[in-house]
Amino acid sequence: MDRSVYVAMTGATQIMRAQDAVSHNLANASTVGFKSQLSAFQSVPVLGDGTPVRINAVAHGIGQSSAQGSPVNTGRSLDISVRGAGFIAVQALDGSEGYTRAGDLQLTADGGLTDSRGNPVLGSSGPISIPPATDISVGSDGTISTVPQGQGPNSVSQIDRIKLVNPDVAQMTQGGDGLMHMSDGSTAGADENVTIASGELEGSNVNPSAELVKMIALSRQYDMQVKSIKTSEDNADSSIKLLQSN
Repeated sequence: MDRSVYVAMTGATQIMRAQDAVSHNLANASTVGFKSQLSAFQSVPVLGDGTPVRINAVAHGIGQSSAQGSPVNTGRSLDISVRGAGFIAVQALDGSEGYTRAGDLQLTADGGLTDSRGNPVLGSSGPISIPPATDISVGSDGTISTVPQGQGPNSVSQIDRIKLVNPDVAQMTQGGDGLMHMSDGSTAGADENVTIASGELEGSNVNPSAELVKMIALSRQYDMQVKSIKTSEDNADSSIKLLQSN
């Protein structure tokens, strides 16, 4: 059978991988702090015997979009959004330090501050714990202030400061836990220049219309690859018939 069938088969398989990325983005179009995943096709020459002009189209991830999502006002004191570049430091399930922009923070029954996935939010000296309070506020620099339970509104005390970082995104990778991690396994230092806004969340930066256009284009490309496979099969059948007739 002509080698073109393998080229077309590879193209169809890689297009399916690209469609997975588009589907993942669309599924997270309303996820707080989500960054759309980027992918691209690369032309890889087919090695070995045969026509040297044939190439395989290989899809691979090229990172994620750094564009900031639109702010969504909630009025909730524990909803925060990072202004500009930067991340919120949290403790991943495996104990390592991870980074997120999803600022819909939660308070556990024992006073622990976590992100929406249950990862403890890190402060100046580890996971943040907030004692019983009647009011909790978060400053633009990440400082957490509370009014202790049983005291007046003027009895404000500072509990801790959320660790905000701003490492080079080129040195970060996204883990299977949905968090960003330093590629070399290190931890990023706190950056005092990173600021946050309280009472709002950063929405997903996915553009649903653009992703739908990509999905349609990829579907048409997939159909073209399937037709190429069918053409290769027809050519092979025709060649066999010619040999049999002789």
